[in-house]
Amino acid sequence: MAIHTGEPKTAGSGPSQEEPPDTGAAAADQAEERHRLTALQGLAALSLDAMASVAYGPESIVLVLAAAGAYGLGFTLPVTVAIAALLAVLVASYRQVIAAFPNGGGSYAVAKRHLGRRTSLVAAASLILDYVLNVAVSVTAGVAALTSAFPSLYGERVWICLGVLVLVTAVNLRGVVDSAKAFLVPTALFVGSILAMIAVGLFRDGPVSTQTAAGHASALGDGATAVGALLLLKAFAAGCSALTGVEAVANAVPSFRAPAARRAQRTEVALGALLGVMLIGLSVLIGRFHLQPVEGVTVLAQLADASFGHNAAFYVVQFATVVLLALAANTSFGGLPVLMGLLARDNHLPHVFSLKADRQVHRHGVVWLALVSGVLLVFSGGDANTLVPLFAIGVFVGFTICQVGMVRHWSLERPAGGRAKALLNGFGALLTGVSAIVVTAGKFTEGAWLIVVALPLLVLGFEKVHRAYARIGERLELGRVPQPPTRSRSLVVVPVSGLSLLTCRALTAAHSLGDEVLAVTVTHSAPEDLRATEALRRDWELWDPGVELVELSSPTRSLGRPVSSYVRELADRRPDVQVTVLIPETEPERLWQRILQNQRGSVVALAVRRDTDAVICRLRFRVTTDGR
Repeated sequence: MAIHTGEPKTAGSGPSQEEPPDTGAAAADQAEERHRLTALQGLAALSLDAMASVAYGPESIVLVLAAAGAYGLGFTLPVTVAIAALLAVLVASYRQVIAAFPNGGGSYAVAKRHLGRRTSLVAAASLILDYVLNVAVSVTAGVAALTSAFPSLYGERVWICLGVLVLVTAVNLRGVVDSAKAFLVPTALFVGSILAMIAVGLFRDGPVSTQTAAGHASALGDGATAVGALLLLKAFAAGCSALTGVEAVANAVPSFRAPAARRAQRTEVALGALLGVMLIGLSVLIGRFHLQPVEGVTVLAQLADASFGHNAAFYVVQFATVVLLALAANTSFGGLPVLMGLLARDNHLPHVFSLKADRQVHRHGVVWLALVSGVLLVFSGGDANTLVPLFAIGVFVGFTICQVGMVRHWSLERPAGGRAKALLNGFGALLTGVSAIVVTAGKFTEGAWLIVVALPLLVLGFEKVHRAYARIGERLELGRVPQPPTRSRSLVVVPVSGLSLLTCRALTAAHSLGDEVLAVTVTHSAPEDLRATEALRRDWELWDPGVELVELSSPTRSLGRPVSSYVRELADRRPDVQVTVLIPETEPERLWQRILQNQRGSVVALAVRRDTDAVICRLRFRVTTDGR
């Protein structure tokens, strides 16, 4: 419940000569806008995942169809056209999602409004898994392409993967706009080289060169005269890996400049158009050159060789592919922290993930993503094949939930043309749902079972966090007007170990905080400790600060527990008194000098916090060379 004070404003009131506009707030808004994305920057920052999938999407189709021999490869273009049709459905759907849910969140936001909280958590869990795996797969695929060109680096692939991850993380910690500017050139180079390769290849009657594939064993299966529906379905599901990343723009709408929704829609359409053209163009070239998959050479490398020849242009395509694959992880860094911020706002993740640092960075989400991805990279040994079977399942689940949610959206809103839109989304949900089932079943023994287990575990984790916040909110009586505050007597306890300027400052501060002040010191029975205690007792009597010194005996040389036990006894004896523990500490001038501290204050603070409800204050005494 909000409590308002002061005179109410009349209708139409606003800035006037008496109330000048808040120029400081306007300047702050302009500064924030500079750290948001334009449509072109959004294409560079959020499309790298989808663009990079061009490198392995068509290859996934070819590898499945190759099981039926050359006859099966003839279905590469029809399968790709079907995927492009699904891409068009998804782009149209996510364009509507952006308009309906301008605060971002994609399938999570759609499901939360139309399909219930539990379904929305499934969508969020699937997106989180997809984003994390995208980082690991993209980095390992990029490094794999690099080590293919330079085999001597193969033994260091894990360290190279971690180095690339650190680079991408560092760029994203500077802000989404800086990451977009940094990756704009690699994105443009890759898209331009692929489009040029397609254009040149369309004018070729046959391949200019087959040097890349020469000497490599063919992966083509035995000849076949018929291709079954199951094989086509597997090829379709495998090729749909090229659709990963299409949802990233809808998840990160708040990262765009105003009007954010319109800019995000333009980015989504541009992404879909470029991706569709490249997928269909590459499939046409595969058929034109009668390309066959071979072991150890990518389909994209064979197409570049066939279109340009084995020359500088061929290496430009390979270089652009390596760079873009390695940097495709940036899509996750742009989308996942925003999604985690929404989950934190809804009490499904710790609230720290909703905090933004300078430059509109969800710093905690970025760091968490980097750490988990780093663990995956080490676990996989830098091998992309270990992670690829897990990759597309999460995004298919998210696609399906989003499409079903949009069907529900149109049925409730009933806009003009809503029935056609609902049919389109329903058809898309059917296709992505079938793809999710096929991929999960086909890759279950290859690691997909991990996703099947991880999804419900993540949802259970979200629920547990939500229940914890609900209990905290109930205990704090959030949403209710509290009783008026009352003043109670206060007692300040100051732990001391000797006489110094720090002791004087601590007692002075304690007198300003409380009605009563007590100093406590922990004593031990060892002879050297008894002599130190006697010296402190004598010096305290001579100093006579007007504060009683209480000696707490500790036979085990423990420091924190005797203080916390004494504070707890005080609170039990005097329940009407607020007990505060003031812990004096020195603050070194140099960061490295902190290792010289004995950490007594931290030990006492931890024990008091763990065992009592007392207020803890930590007085910092800054040690400087100029004596101030």
